[in-house]
Amino acid sequence: MSAKAKMTALIVIDVLIIWLAIFSSYYFRFIGEIPEQYVSQIFSYGTISTFVFLPFMILFKQYKRIWRYASVEELISIVLSVTVSCAISWGLSAILLPQAIPLSVIILSYESILLLVGGVRFVWRMFRGHAYKQKREQRRALIVGAGGCGTLVAKLLKLNKCSQMYPVAFVDDDPAKRDRQIMGLQVEGGIGDIPEIVAKYQVDDIVIAMPSVSKKTTANIIRICNATGAKLKIIPKLGDLIHGKISIKEIRDVEVEDLLGREPVHTDLQGIADYVEGKTVLVTGAGGSIGSELCRQIAPFRPRQLLLLGHGENSIYSIEMELKKLFPNLTYETIIADVQDRFRLEQLFERFKPQVVFHAAAHKHVPLMERNPAEAIKNNVLGTKNTAECADKYGAERFVLISTDKAVNPSSVMGTTKRIAEMVIQSMNAHSRTKFTAVRFGNVLGSRGSVIPRFKEQIASGGPVTVTDPKMIRYFMTIPEAVQLVIQAGSLAKGGEVFILDMGEPVKIVDLAKQLIRLSGFEANVDIDIEFTGMRPGEKLYEELLTDEEGIGTTKHNRIFIGKPSEMKRASLEFEIMKLEKVLKEEPHVIRDVLKHIVPTFTGAPDQLDHAPKETRRVLSHV
Repeated sequence: MSAKAKMTALIVIDVLIIWLAIFSSYYFRFIGEIPEQYVSQIFSYGTISTFVFLPFMILFKQYKRIWRYASVEELISIVLSVTVSCAISWGLSAILLPQAIPLSVIILSYESILLLVGGVRFVWRMFRGHAYKQKREQRRALIVGAGGCGTLVAKLLKLNKCSQMYPVAFVDDDPAKRDRQIMGLQVEGGIGDIPEIVAKYQVDDIVIAMPSVSKKTTANIIRICNATGAKLKIIPKLGDLIHGKISIKEIRDVEVEDLLGREPVHTDLQGIADYVEGKTVLVTGAGGSIGSELCRQIAPFRPRQLLLLGHGENSIYSIEMELKKLFPNLTYETIIADVQDRFRLEQLFERFKPQVVFHAAAHKHVPLMERNPAEAIKNNVLGTKNTAECADKYGAERFVLISTDKAVNPSSVMGTTKRIAEMVIQSMNAHSRTKFTAVRFGNVLGSRGSVIPRFKEQIASGGPVTVTDPKMIRYFMTIPEAVQLVIQAGSLAKGGEVFILDMGEPVKIVDLAKQLIRLSGFEANVDIDIEFTGMRPGEKLYEELLTDEEGIGTTKHNRIFIGKPSEMKRASLEFEIMKLEKVLKEEPHVIRDVLKHIVPTFTGAPDQLDHAPKETRRVLSHV
């Protein structure tokens, strides 16, 4: 039935209700024998009431409401419209009719109209919005949280006959809700009782419907739910509930990011805008996971021009298309270039004069760089040196290096080259108008080379999931969170610092693998095996965020800490880098010895420089 047809039907029904209510009121007032002098009054009173009632029903939008979703608000609007209409009808009748209408008729007709008008609409609501009974093929769902969001989820699941889930019970820690019923479902117990309730109701899915609780609480709930055999679902965020976006489609699977228990990052938007808005901003490595996210998060701050520099044409094209769609008014330039090419960088800096530089271009894969140390040096050390010197030469205001926790007491070539990159910008800061700073953080979920995509691929292919060592732990954060803090750290930079991001609690890699297998609907070492392959070259059991000499200080942002700037003599460092350049064509063990000389805490080289092979000493003697 069309909306116009429904409106017409309701108007006709309301007119019939008015006449039925008025006639029945006279009938019961006079016990079935209506005196002749009141018969004409019935028609007059009915006519007046009809002409008053309909305009007020339209005024209160009674014919534009969707009664399938009627609530208390609709009930109040019915009471108001009927009360006002009956009061005005009685007043006009008292003025226009020669004989007064009996008080009992007025009261009876008001009660009847109110009851019938409201009744018809709520019967319609019950008829069209009734809950479907559970079908045999539907999965049994337990809803965690019996508040507004949980109630809404239960309603959506019950009213949608196409839903694959059907709610069977609630759990909630609020004692006032315990053993009560909501939407016909029992609140069975608290969050700690989830395993027993899952067993009692043979639950297939658990829906976490508590979007306003802290991330830490959510992570704890997920850990409890993981002890059951049920699959986990979650309502994404409170904003979706506030803006009415909650639907069956919005109930998503729990992701590994939900396990971290990290609260959202609060940023100083004004501080960021002050150094980004209206400026020419260069992002190197813009096609990578960190670089592309930097572009996404910088774009809303209205830079004068955003320069996207990358070596891979496909990845740069991909982020270009995304930015074009998301930020149609953004002025940007896509640049295919290699940070190792000093001449090309000089051309670009001279032409565009970037004022803010985020240097994310780097080789990051630890085992690959162990096998290709020369390439790690070319990209991570010489590429950083080229970019930083161009920033200094062409007057950039800020230069932010994206670093890594692997640069601290490095055990790998990759970590060592990133530490040297930090040393490069710290040595330059003392003699430059550009504020050079580095931001150091651990692993990011979902980045290229991250363990999570590899685990997902292994699970999808039926396993096994490979973990290097059962004791290995890592710090993790999400890409958007890391980038938010990187941009925020840029606003705090005074020059020469190494900022360290709060990475939260470290996570055991084997536990992460088990949880990811569980979230995929399997059991570890039952459906999907976990195999330990042994540590790869350059890996450590755990990562550190600070060197011994750096110490740690606080900033005005509670998620960003600061290491004390190290004093680096630029001339001596440049001499050491010249040595590196000299040995790039030599054997890997020669390169590692030179790296060890520059970064004494590098544990990856098998020998101290003093005991280096004759070949190493021979090469260095000619530098």
